[in-house]
Amino acid sequence: MTGLLDHRPALRPEVLLSPPLLDGPATVHLVKDPVSGASFEIGPKEHFLVSRLDGTRSLAEIGTEYGRVFGRRLGEGNWQHLLALLGSRRLLAGGPDPDPVPAPGTSGRPLRGTLLRGTLRLVADADATTARLHRALRPLLHPAVLGALLLGCLAMETVLALSLGELGAAFVWLLRHPAPLLAVATLMWLSTALHEFAHGIAARHVGGTVGEIGLRWRLPVAIMYCTVDNYRFLERRRHQLAVAAAGAFANLLFLLPFWLWWAALPAGDDPTRRTLAALLLIGSAQALVNLIPLPPLDGYTMLGHGLRVTRLAPASSGYLRLRMRDRTAAAAYPPRARRLYLGYAVGSTALVLLLAAGLTGAVWYAATT
Repeated sequence: MTGLLDHRPALRPEVLLSPPLLDGPATVHLVKDPVSGASFEIGPKEHFLVSRLDGTRSLAEIGTEYGRVFGRRLGEGNWQHLLALLGSRRLLAGGPDPDPVPAPGTSGRPLRGTLLRGTLRLVADADATTARLHRALRPLLHPAVLGALLLGCLAMETVLALSLGELGAAFVWLLRHPAPLLAVATLMWLSTALHEFAHGIAARHVGGTVGEIGLRWRLPVAIMYCTVDNYRFLERRRHQLAVAAAGAFANLLFLLPFWLWWAALPAGDDPTRRTLAALLLIGSAQALVNLIPLPPLDGYTMLGHGLRVTRLAPASSGYLRLRMRDRTAAAAYPPRARRLYLGYAVGSTALVLLLAAGLTGAVWYAATT
């Protein structure tokens, strides 16, 4: 036992550990090996131990820290079980190297699915492509520049909100004119592509990686996608929020030159002004709707990161069903979990009803105008 406690094992330096995440009634940490791609969950006590395996502290020193925090000492069997688990997953430095997975975005066939539904990988190495884009755009990612752009977007949305009547009338006009409607649809598709690239560039900026860039379709709809890897493991919450919010921010930035163009035109029935007004309404709706905290929207992802919760919607639904069926079992949830899950279940239901009422009103307005 003394020999075992003298050991100073270390995790491989590339192994990722996530911050604490609420998952149902439990708090978990995610562990991922980016070389093999394998990942699993551990509890707070296991995380306390694993996060201290840095090669400088002996198991005896870590065990002493553990005893002070959790009020119990670890036996030889506990250490052997933990080290065996980490060793079997090839997470310990000095052990066998893990079997590597192909570089991000290079595994599997580029074309998957059928003519009606599928995906097409567009670049061989999405992470390298995004890294090049990030280097080119890095001057624009300075906090002062981003702050100025954000103020510009807020000013734009304020002016557009005050002109909502004109925008709504322009949208109804657009639906009756195929040529400008096609132009607006094309611009909105480009905005969607920028939305996806923005997630990847933001991830690269704060230390995340990009797994794949491609085209996904469910005919007649086809959209770009950008798969962001590993940003769940970023230490800072604001970095995770920035990655999730980057898409909506890019949508608003895309509208800025069109807003300036629209504002420079004289008020009236000019077709160009009407087309721009409709574009600004649809584009603003695209960006702002994405911030709504309902799955699968970016706002839902942001809320999960902000609250440090994983699977918020299904966990809330599960808690609500349990609460209706067995209040004693539901009371076993930690107080924070009970508040979050009940609050999200009630709030999301109210939000869905509000959105349904708003959509009904918008359809009625378009039909009667």
